Amino acid sequence: MSLDDKLVFLAGATGLAGSSILSDLLERYPTTRIRAAYYAHTAPFLDHPRVEYVYGDLRSPARCRKLLRGCDGAILAALSQGRRRGQTGALAQASGTAVLNTQLLEACRLEQVKRVVCVGTVTLYQEFDGYIKEDQLDLNQDPHPAYRGIGWVMRFIEKLCRVYHEQAGLDILLVRSANIFGPYARFNPATSNFIPALIRKAVDKLDPFEVWGSPEVTRDVIYSTDFGRAIAMLLERDDLQFDVFNIGSGVKTTVGQVVTWALRAAGHRPNQIKYNSDRPTTNPIRALDCAKARRVLGWEPQYTVEQGIQLTTDWWLSNQAWWKK
Repeated sequence: MSLDDKLVFLAGATGLAGSSILSDLLERYPTTRIRAAYYAHTAPFLDHPRVEYVYGDLRSPARCRKLLRGCDGAILAALSQGRRRGQTGALAQASGTAVLNTQLLEACRLEQVKRVVCVGTVTLYQEFDGYIKEDQLDLNQDPHPAYRGIGWVMRFIEKLCRVYHEQAGLDILLVRSANIFGPYARFNPATSNFIPALIRKAVDKLDPFEVWGSPEVTRDVIYSTDFGRAIAMLLERDDLQFDVFNIGSGVKTTVGQVVTWALRAAGHRPNQIKYNSDRPTTNPIRALDCAKARRVLGWEPQYTVEQGIQLTTDWWLSNQAWWKK
């Protein structure tokens, strides 16, 4: 659908994925309005006249209906956050994510929101090495043990989306995202993912420079600006009524490469780099085959991982005094 003069609901608007989507919508669609939902973890930080920030618990059916009323499309990019790490936090994230996405889909049906993009993660895939395509998801195999809770919830949400498409007529596109990094990421050492954690350590000039895990661990990571653009392109493609897309860089990036690029971007040359192999590990190699997004959407990442790390480092250097997330 054309996004001109449309009202788009965005769940998870103050998270990393949500903020990248919000920024892209504002930049590329000058008449699109966004109703941006957030909850307890991060207050709004992108002030714009076309953004209506709304605070609310998305586990509430009545609240979800009110937030989605009058919206032409919806982007569901909210993951519940566990307050603690470990098993307790993982359980809270899995259960919370299942509840809030269930309520949002039902509210979309009741409020007749025709077009929905549901943002999930690569955690739903079974253990694999190398690249994996969308149609290679094997539901007869469990997700990796490290992601078993949220991985099964992501599978449940995808199946639920299919039910709403087939029985309620919702046009739903599903996204399986790689690791996203960029400005507005979590730089708090207690909660940050590995790229912002390494950038923070590099900027802080830590020496010895400690890295969790092996330098050979390989991931698919994508700069947030490229991710946000892909989601907006999916929302406007109303010729696609139900489909699933991997969204990532499509490039294998090792932890060792990220360390090199983060240190270079921060201008830090530690005397010692220490890789701590005692930390928990997951799949040694994991990357997404993103050929389908390139072929169907005409979408390509515009930033290399190294460029994204430099831009993220520059942003952190300019914003660390106020960004506490």
